[in-house]
Amino acid sequence: MLGAFTRDIRLLCGVAVLALTAGCQYPGGAPSSGAGAEPRFTTAESRLALLDRITWGVSASSAHAIEASGAERYIEQQLRPIPAALPPPVQAQIDGMTISQRSLDELLFEVEKRRRGALAIQEPDDRRAAQRAYQQELTRLGREAATRSVLRAVYSPNQLHEQMTWFWMNHFNVFQFKGNVRAMVGDYEENAIRPHALGRFRTLLGATARHPAMLRYLDNVQNAANRINENYARELMELHTLGADGGYTQEDVQELARVLTGVGFVLTPNVPKVRPDRQADYVRQGAFEFNPNRHDYGDKMFLGQIVKGAGLTELDEVLDRLARHPSTARFISRKLAVYFASDDPPAELVERMARTFESSDGDIAATLRVLLRSPEFAASLGRKFKDPVHYVLSALRFAYDEKPIANAALALLWLNRMGQGLYGRETPDGYPLTQASWSSPGQMTARFEVARAIAAGQGALLGDEAISAKSTDVPQLSGSAHSGVVRKTLSPSTLTALEQARSAAEWNVYFLSSPEFMHR
Repeated sequence: MLGAFTRDIRLLCGVAVLALTAGCQYPGGAPSSGAGAEPRFTTAESRLALLDRITWGVSASSAHAIEASGAERYIEQQLRPIPAALPPPVQAQIDGMTISQRSLDELLFEVEKRRRGALAIQEPDDRRAAQRAYQQELTRLGREAATRSVLRAVYSPNQLHEQMTWFWMNHFNVFQFKGNVRAMVGDYEENAIRPHALGRFRTLLGATARHPAMLRYLDNVQNAANRINENYARELMELHTLGADGGYTQEDVQELARVLTGVGFVLTPNVPKVRPDRQADYVRQGAFEFNPNRHDYGDKMFLGQIVKGAGLTELDEVLDRLARHPSTARFISRKLAVYFASDDPPAELVERMARTFESSDGDIAATLRVLLRSPEFAASLGRKFKDPVHYVLSALRFAYDEKPIANAALALLWLNRMGQGLYGRETPDGYPLTQASWSSPGQMTARFEVARAIAAGQGALLGDEAISAKSTDVPQLSGSAHSGVVRKTLSPSTLTALEQARSAAEWNVYFLSSPEFMHR
């Protein structure tokens, strides 16, 4: 059946290529903003455009929510979310995960015991089998974390919070396949990133700086007095706070690395022997550890100011400086603007955001409010090209909003296929946020493959029980509650292609492959 409409897919490919440079516009999708301006988002089409940007994609439930509350109230609810329930089958999946039932230190102690046990086995074949089992357990834990992330992104009503959780996971990137990070990444997302995603940047920064996943990924566990490792110190300034042009020097990197000596984590419940005069400085919080035996207690000169040698309190002092530095305000504001507005955001918008970031002591929601209320944001709606994560999640939200996914492994497979697997960026810079990285012919081909998979049937995603339900195998996207409004946002060429569809599956493929659906 799919082969019968190859010609139309080629047509859509051509339209999509044109849309890569032209962008897409929603009718009424660029309302005015600012003091004295007329009310914004006054049409259903403009409200869908807003949803496409501040959520992981339009769904029936989000369309209903914004129509019920109004756009401005909806934005405020998203900026300051309250806990909201997931569908019971989705929550049950999450509750059944090992990462939901075990603390990080328990998991780390257990997997480390398995690793050491495998190494102690004398017989080579048995040792290799035990080492494979150890790696498989790490992979299982990492897959649980990624599955939980996808389920929340698709079904949580607090969509802006979900987007910001992904944004900060990408900003404070860790690569799950380095060492035992797979055992840590679920807790990293759950306890270091998620609670602070719309809170204060300083709190978020401190949570990442003390988490074993970050300390392992950027090698700070190897950082000790007289044996300095600068990896984390450099990325903490270049990628996490000040930016590459933020005004720091190589001497600042070296001094920050000295501050970070002794900051690490533990893999066993054993407490190290600490020299008597430093025992009061020893800190253990869960798996996090500050070991004064490894710390450089000399004074440091960091960003032009003295840091007195005092142990772990030095870390809080330098994080305060970094979080409240003007370069950090500009760097974070611009990155948020790139993510939510434009690949090259106007300097005036970034400056307004940065002023709010500074005056609010790094309040992320307050900084985002400036962005979301700006005329630049409103004018950008429908023009931002979706990266693979946005594409896959928006397709799942459109198609499966009211039908809980039982097999998220397919979504993870698609993301890996398109080069944006969760926790899969090996370098600390995180995945790029601009169109140029995600609009190659190979990327577009992969998207069409995903569109076919979602369009053709639900069985694999919904689980074995749904496979026998032949009458519901194909999502009925053309008959969704908000499809009438969506049609008003489509170009004549896309509408012409949709009119040629001879089945629900064909309509689905055409729509999910359209240039409008490629943008947000």
